[in-house]
Amino acid sequence: MNVEIDKGSGFCFGVTTAINKAEEELAQGEVLYCLGDIVHNGQECERLKEMGLITIDHNMFEKLHDAKVLLRAHGEPPSTYQIAKKNNIKLIDATCPVVLRLQKRIKKQFDDQVVEDKDVQIVIYGKSGHAEVLGLVGQTKGEAIVIESLKEAESLDFTRDIRLYSQTTKSLNEFWLIIEYIKKNIIPPATFEYYDTICRQVANRMPNIRDFAASHELIFFVCGKKSSNGKILFNECKKINKNSYLIDGPEEIDRSLLEGVKSVGICGATSTPKWLMERCKEAILEDLSNIKK
Repeated sequence: MNVEIDKGSGFCFGVTTAINKAEEELAQGEVLYCLGDIVHNGQECERLKEMGLITIDHNMFEKLHDAKVLLRAHGEPPSTYQIAKKNNIKLIDATCPVVLRLQKRIKKQFDDQVVEDKDVQIVIYGKSGHAEVLGLVGQTKGEAIVIESLKEAESLDFTRDIRLYSQTTKSLNEFWLIIEYIKKNIIPPATFEYYDTICRQVANRMPNIRDFAASHELIFFVCGKKSSNGKILFNECKKINKNSYLIDGPEEIDRSLLEGVKSVGICGATSTPKWLMERCKEAILEDLSNIKK
């Protein structure tokens, strides 16, 4: 049996940077907190927890004083920085540069329209409640409208100006469907402008994952259950190869699926560590070795 790990899968540079920063700080032996899960992968979070990383939520963060806190790649709203300053918290800011640029663009859009007293709808195509989206909405003092799908775009007010942005890890195809829908329905003199803010390192994985899924009989997509990006990529695998299965790690591999299969592909999300995909491969090969014995 040929068991191959997709070379294009694994952490994006934003997640890699955040984890590297966490490891560097932990190596110094100091107490380090992380605001929210550093990555949407339970097993990677557990690995860093064993190294000493303490994950906290926003309620705990507000009560924290004189501490060191890592901000993950997803980014944070302005209120987080204000609390840190007030409570003497040293921030290790690992916000992804792509997310940071998007935050600045949305903040400028919001600030400009406040100064000019313009009636504009700032719309963000993204997952409601997602860490990155909360950070983006925070740039508008909570006024931005979040839509999760083309269907939700129908509820926009087309008599008012619309400025559309996207969460960096969303589907490029659906984003363009939303753009076309708004173009057709905007009612002059209202204007519509859109900004393609989807990360290409993530978007470019889509064609690669399709090719990879098509080249194997069986696909194991390794991904944490919280990963928004993982769900999108897995759905693409499933469209191309019906024998695609979402697993959290090697313990979830259904051995019965391996019977009679000659080619197995292992891939994952931008939040899936390479070491976890390697463990899945090792588990499959070990199983085959035991069968032969």
